[in-house]
Amino acid sequence: MALNRFERFLSRLLRAVMWMLFAVFKLFAPQQRHGVSRLPPINNPLLLLSAMQLARKIRRKEVTSVEVVQAYIDRIQEVNPLINAMVKDRFSAALQEAAQVDKLIEEETGGEDVLEDRLPLLGVPISVKESFALQGMPNSTGLLSRRDLISGVDAPSVALLKRAGAIPLGVTNCSELCMWLESHNHLYGITNNPYDFERIAGGSSGGEGSILGGGASVIGIGSDIGGSIRIPCFFNGIFGHKPSLGIVSNDGQYPPASGLQMGFLCTGPMCRYAEDLIPMLSIMGGPNANKLSLSAEVDLKKLRFFSVPHNGGSHLVSPVDAQLLQAQKMVVRRLEADLGVKVQELFIPQLKYSFQIWGTMMASPGKDGKPPTTFAELMGEGGKKVWPVWELFKWILGFSSHTIAAIGLALVELFQSSHPSPFIIQQKESLQQELEELLGTDGVLLYPSHPQIAPKHHHPIFTPFNFSYTGIFNILGLPVTQCPLGLSAEGLPLGVQIVTGKLQDRLSLATALYLEKAFGGWREPGKTTAKP
Repeated sequence: MALNRFERFLSRLLRAVMWMLFAVFKLFAPQQRHGVSRLPPINNPLLLLSAMQLARKIRRKEVTSVEVVQAYIDRIQEVNPLINAMVKDRFSAALQEAAQVDKLIEEETGGEDVLEDRLPLLGVPISVKESFALQGMPNSTGLLSRRDLISGVDAPSVALLKRAGAIPLGVTNCSELCMWLESHNHLYGITNNPYDFERIAGGSSGGEGSILGGGASVIGIGSDIGGSIRIPCFFNGIFGHKPSLGIVSNDGQYPPASGLQMGFLCTGPMCRYAEDLIPMLSIMGGPNANKLSLSAEVDLKKLRFFSVPHNGGSHLVSPVDAQLLQAQKMVVRRLEADLGVKVQELFIPQLKYSFQIWGTMMASPGKDGKPPTTFAELMGEGGKKVWPVWELFKWILGFSSHTIAAIGLALVELFQSSHPSPFIIQQKESLQQELEELLGTDGVLLYPSHPQIAPKHHHPIFTPFNFSYTGIFNILGLPVTQCPLGLSAEGLPLGVQIVTGKLQDRLSLATALYLEKAFGGWREPGKTTAKP
């Protein structure tokens, strides 16, 4: 009871402070003017093919890599002024690399099968989240003090995709230091949702989500420590996967994880078409991908399905939108009708403490006893820690180089206890055991991606704990696939998380392929009416 009263008090206090800050922000913030209310429709049919289809056509000489890369460059130049998703391009280098691919294919004597086995993504364009090292590209993670930093090497996951033949087109926007669910920083500005420019693209991989959802990229790379792949994929109507821990390397991205956080951070694929998820994960995982048996056939009729409609009613988190609840029910009905399975609806009380569990574990020291690097330390320049109260004062006067979200996170750190609550630790351990026993090696759990459909710009500051719908699975170490489920009455993407047991990624990926066929997958935003 005491904990519930504290939750209500904390929630009301934070909302009051955020409303006051938001009022100041709206007073001084420049207004965005676009002149149009939606993206132009896609006219080039190459932009409507999956990465696997494109790779096949390129290998068979049905289309050149130069033609495919140029088609995506044209689309980026058409839509990026409206969504501000790609923050630095490498178009000239990409076209040169595409020309080299076409020459390689002309000279190849081993046949199409040899190319497919050795270079499965040969000639296919790709986008990369700016927080990952991509040789010759910036790697600031939206921090002004890192604005001149250029990567000299590729992150391992990027290198593996390039080695498979993928051609990077550029890097995409993210939230400042990758710790907020809106992609906004003072270096690159704010990224818009391709379905409605007044709404957020999510974070921290929001630039990736927006460029993919807008049809200006086909596959991309994201990172996820609290939902940073799944939230943007949900808001932008695309597919994304947070793999099982230890499959894909997290090296080569900034900021690096510290403390126990190293066990929560995941790197994974983001894409418009479900059939690209398994090939991308196989490539990005390298030899570790063998642990997942991704090529093994999955019979959905033999799986056990569960549906959890909400977290149980935490005072810190918004209620789940009725349209999302209805979409999840439609999935349940479709699974039961098509597969002949019985989907069991569950209520798991420990999920009510998802945010507290996430926050406690993120702040815990590592196995060496050292506490994780604080957000205020990461915000500082040259290892100098910022003073968040002074930074807030500077922000009110318009002199801070940081966003209000970043400053707010640094302020929250001041009130974090260094002694984790035994009750919250107990809830985490109980939830971990219950879900691992429930899912086993053949269980699939449906759970809301987020309690709200893509909110308006800056509105997440009123609901800062809503990410806990995704964040809890980082702490539990369970693989999750984000799957789109059509559009809401407002023309905004709906979706659901598909959760499975550890190393059972192929089950959620197979379910995503099924749901894509059942519900249509990604929908082109240029053909939907977005609010001006």
